[in-house]
Formats: sequence, structure tokens, C-alpha cells
Amino acid sequence: LTIGLALLLNEVTNARFKKLSQSLLYLPHFISWVVVAGIAMNLFSVTSGTFNHMIKAAGGDPIPFLSSNGWWIFTYVVCNVWKEIGWGTVIYLAALTGVDESLYEAAYLDGASKIKRIIHITIPMIKPVIITMLILSVSKMMSIGLDAPLLLGNTKVMGVSEVISTYIYRIGIEKAQYSQSTAVGLFQSVVNIIVLLAADKFAKKIGEEGII
Repeated sequence: LTIGLALLLNEVTNARFKKLSQSLLYLPHFISWVVVAGIAMNLFSVTSGTFNHMIKAAGGDPIPFLSSNGWWIFTYVVCNVWKEIGWGTVIYLAALTGVDESLYEAAYLDGASKIKRIIHITIPMIKPVIITMLILSVSKMMSIGLDAPLLLGNTKVMGVSEVISTYIYRIGIEKAQYSQSTAVGLFQSVVNIIVLLAADKFAKKIGEEGII
């Protein structure tokens, strides 16, 4: 999603609109998860949520966005994407500024459409950055942040909202089982390192530059 958004912003020719769009997209990244969770409650609540008010007004039944496992996952993903997608485009936009404009001009003279220029010039030129960001993202699979699942979760969706980070918090802070929480946290870090090394080695095997 961040790559696609960066490519779309890169094609915008109106400088003022482009800067405004970037600012609006980056802004949610600087909003605390406490505030985001409050916004989510106001939007997705069954009884007083804005979306459910609109659904009821249209004659539909309210949707349990925050109390049903499937809908909670959907809500969680939407909130995360809204909060971080703009910030994730910063690196790709920076990489796109380094693409040689003469390549686009040559492709245009050869009759290449805008889509073909993106596929055959833009994406291959930023491929090393994509690989690097992919490796870093894969290495964080075990480290889902604490804030989002803890603030958005509740007892009704504990089966899907409980992640390693929240588990460590509950046994370490709430139950004071410090040795067990430390062991789980160490295991999480070790797995992250192993996954990082494996992803880096795989990238090198397919002919890409790794990060180590």
C-alpha cells in the first residue's frame, strides 16, 4: 500500500496539491494511539458509533466492529493503515527522487505508456529500497506493538487481540511474573533476529543486496 501510494503521489504534477496531500497523509503518524483508539471507539461503537448510526439510518443492522473477532481484525487493520501508510511513503518518495528523468523521457519517446514506465523503470529503480524495507518489515513480525492491540482490544475479542506484546504486559505488569515475561520477551527478540538473518540471506540468494 505504501509503494502504491508513493507511486500515485509521484505522478501528481500540481506541487501545492502534492504537498498538501503528503502533509495530510503524514499527520496521523504523529497522533498517539490513545487518541486513535478514542477516534475508533467513536466511529465503530455498536451503540454510539458514527458508522453504525449511518447503517441504522439506511435500514441496516448495526455491525459489531469492536466486539466480533472478524470485524475487530478488520477495524484493527484499517486503523493501522490509516495511521502509518502516509509515513511509510516517505522513504519511497525519497527513493523516487533519485530516478533519472532521462529514462522516462527515452521511454516516452519510444511510445511507452505511463503504466509501462512505472513497471519497467520506476519499480526496478527503487527495487533495492523495496527489498530493504521488506526485510526490515519481516524481521518485526514477532514484535507487534503493544499500544494498538491493547487499546483497541477487549475481553470479547481476546482470542484475536491478544499478541505476544500484550501477553508480556499482562503477565509482567498485571501479574508480576517478571521472570516469565522476561523469558518470553527474550524469545521474541531471538526469533526476530533469526527471521532477519534468514530474510537477508534469501535476498542475497536471489541476487539482491541485503542489509547485513
